[in-house]
Amino acid sequence: MDHVERNCKIVKERMIQQMEQSLKLGRKLIDTELDTGILNFIVRPIVKAFYDYWAQHDARKGTLKQIDITLDAGKQLLLNGNSEESFNRIIEEFFPKFLKGDQVTYQCSKKHRNYEKLKENSRETFINYLREVKTFLSVEEHVNDYTDLAKGAFKSKEIATKNLKKQLEFTERGISIIEEDPSILSIPVAKMVIVKSLRKGFEESKKDFFEGIDETYD
Repeated sequence: MDHVERNCKIVKERMIQQMEQSLKLGRKLIDTELDTGILNFIVRPIVKAFYDYWAQHDARKGTLKQIDITLDAGKQLLLNGNSEESFNRIIEEFFPKFLKGDQVTYQCSKKHRNYEKLKENSRETFINYLREVKTFLSVEEHVNDYTDLAKGAFKSKEIATKNLKKQLEFTERGISIIEEDPSILSIPVAKMVIVKSLRKGFEESKKDFFEGIDETYD
């Protein structure tokens, strides 16, 4: 099973790279949003300090933990998840750990009326992640990098695009729940700045993801 560890390393490096890019993009978008409001010069230092602390501590730590949990669960799924019973057991075992590192639900009030919808969306996101990770880890042929691995996992651009669209649906749903009622956010200030940054970050990242597929299958 050497290919599993090889693939796991490649996927982890890719996920960490995407995490770092997302954190940088988030900072840039928050700066942009803060520059547009008349009174935002008052809250700007507070929001930037909050974001920088969150990015360096909670976000990075939580996301790295999520990556490890998802890959560990993916390995278990690959080795023991052929039956529905085994698959469900892995979900029940690993999802609570995954949820603890989820940076969307982490910043939201558990007492809010929409929290359970957000939590269920996180669960569906995790299940879809696992199926995707299992596909990546299953690739046995020789690969040198993530591009090779992606082509081995998804044999055509159409399949890769369909898979990406499915994952983006869950992200879209999570952001929409927060947009519907920003009071779910437990952050102390500038909730609408965060909400607008989430939406813009999603749209910008989505474009980058599709361009990445074009480059991979060019």
